[in-house]
Amino acid sequence: MCWREESRDGKPTKIPVTPGSGEFASSTDPTTWASAETALEYADSREADGIGFVFTDDDPIVGVDLDDCRDPETGDVDDRARDIIERLDSYTEISPSGTGFHVLIEGKLPDGRNRRGSIELYDTARFFTVTGDSLEETPNHVSRRQDALEAIHREYVQNTDTDAKSESENRGTTNEQISTNTAVEIDVDLEDEELLEKARNASNGEKFERLWRGSTAGYESQSEADMALCCLLSFWTGGDHTRVDRLFRQSGLLREKWDDVHYGDGSTYGEKTIERAVANTSEFYDPDAREDSSEPSSKESESSTAENRDEPAQNHAYLVEKNRLLSDRVDDLEATLEERDDRIAELEATNERLREQLSDYQEELERREDSSDPEMDGTPDQDDSIWTRARRFVGDDN
Repeated sequence: MCWREESRDGKPTKIPVTPGSGEFASSTDPTTWASAETALEYADSREADGIGFVFTDDDPIVGVDLDDCRDPETGDVDDRARDIIERLDSYTEISPSGTGFHVLIEGKLPDGRNRRGSIELYDTARFFTVTGDSLEETPNHVSRRQDALEAIHREYVQNTDTDAKSESENRGTTNEQISTNTAVEIDVDLEDEELLEKARNASNGEKFERLWRGSTAGYESQSEADMALCCLLSFWTGGDHTRVDRLFRQSGLLREKWDDVHYGDGSTYGEKTIERAVANTSEFYDPDAREDSSEPSSKESESSTAENRDEPAQNHAYLVEKNRLLSDRVDDLEATLEERDDRIAELEATNERLREQLSDYQEELERREDSSDPEMDGTPDQDDSIWTRARRFVGDDN
């Protein structure tokens, strides 16, 4: 369909219109859509400011909307948007304002929220403005990028930085770990088997063992399970990329995809997964921080000390998770309010269009009443009854 820019509440708004008629269009009403050729022809006639693509359940297209990430004067792009564009590696174009991008891919939008901040993902009941001003370094076709979409949805939309911290804060080995804000390698001078044994005996050892065996139970995709195991391995190896890779290849999660090149810079799926796992790990196991023999030796004393030591971390992890859930709820409510406002705008425009049509119809009835054509006898009363009912329908008491 097409769109026309209008001012609403002092802000420029893109109003969807039907190609040809110029009447208000809806992203949920197929009768207001047309072919690309018809839409382009109508826009070229200066009756509209541009065209838009409608996402529906019947097509495999997902749209990624990146706002406020590009300097229209210099063309500079912020790091987050560039990372998303490079990983999706599909048709990308500059938005009409010049300050953002629209990326089109083939895939299925993961369950959960579909927006966070300036990033929005859509696959149905929405439309994207289409400029044709494509980004030179991206493909000129729409590519299938399901795995990249799931990863981006998880990292940029579904999860937050606090999620990654919560993951590592619950590892249950507070007496043998250090905390850091950056991913740094710590020399973990233990054989692989000894390290794996420690991981299995930790408080979350059952989770580690399930992932190590190749179970993806509790995860929406294997990619998500891959990331979870890499985060655990990152903790136990002190952020050693090479060792994480070596150990992961011994796990039941290893598949051919691990060595597939999935990104524009030539990186494989496995390399990027490890890179992000290490970057998102805020704590690392440090064997040099272990307690010496001067610590209490009785089992009862050790248990009491461990409980007191773990309690603050557990409470902190709980608060982090609670804050994350509250933040998600606020974002969901904001998205719901925005959708409601959009729906109200659609209904108001539809109401205005119906009023105009009814006004035209009333004028036609009045013209017929004034006509002396005998064939028109009796028609005005009948039509006037129709007009009265229609006027009541839209609530016009004037």
